[in-house]
Amino acid sequence: MSTEPAVPSFPTSLGTSTADEIRLLGQDLTADLMGKVGFGELAFWLVALRRPTPSETRVFEAVLVALADHGFTPTAIAARLTYLSAPDSLQGALAAGLLGGGSRFLGVTEDCGMFLHEALERHDLPTDEAGWDEFALEVVRGVQGKFIPGLGHPVHKVQDPRTPVLIGIAREEGLEGPHLKLFQAIGRVHEQVLGRKLPLNGAGVCGAALADLGLPVELLRGFALLARAAGLLGQIAEERRRPIGMDAYLTVDRNAVYVDPET
Repeated sequence: MSTEPAVPSFPTSLGTSTADEIRLLGQDLTADLMGKVGFGELAFWLVALRRPTPSETRVFEAVLVALADHGFTPTAIAARLTYLSAPDSLQGALAAGLLGGGSRFLGVTEDCGMFLHEALERHDLPTDEAGWDEFALEVVRGVQGKFIPGLGHPVHKVQDPRTPVLIGIAREEGLEGPHLKLFQAIGRVHEQVLGRKLPLNGAGVCGAALADLGLPVELLRGFALLARAAGLLGQIAEERRRPIGMDAYLTVDRNAVYVDPET
């Protein structure tokens, strides 16, 4: 009877390596993937554990482009100010920006995808636009005055320019699925319930498109953060070239006014 301790086993379908080979997703990294697979395609593959079709890759990468940067958002400002405070910590600046991806910025992608997914799980799929509109009215009424993820935008008050383009790309590729159809229907009917017209925002339509690709709705925020990591790196690079962090800090600091907490 052997007295040697059992060697632990840690199964993975992702990356492994030996002294002379690196394998990823069952492929030889250097022979099968490098120079042959795009980064967006690989990111999809790593999560779904299947290689996306060219059509899926086009929609997926359109989402990444749509979410990469949106100007001086809180995530960008956080990254720039952290870099100002600790220029020796590039990773800290990137992390600071990514940590700001919550329910108001970036997180809407996941929140919208999950909201639509949960509604679809409780309902048979309509067969025509009238049926989708009726379903959407039921969904909006069921919210009972609560916030509908993906509806409205702080800057784009009439139309988010990303929304029709991404829907068009999904339609061209035959990937306009039930999440996008329900989201569009909500866009058409919500005014009847809410009493005002709001645009479908780009982050929300990105969540619907990702859900229609079959990606786990619980991970959709991760794809938004993956996209924004590229944008934040660009923000930090620009902060090095044309810094605004010190001005932003001094503007707030020099205009701080004490207020008696009892007043």
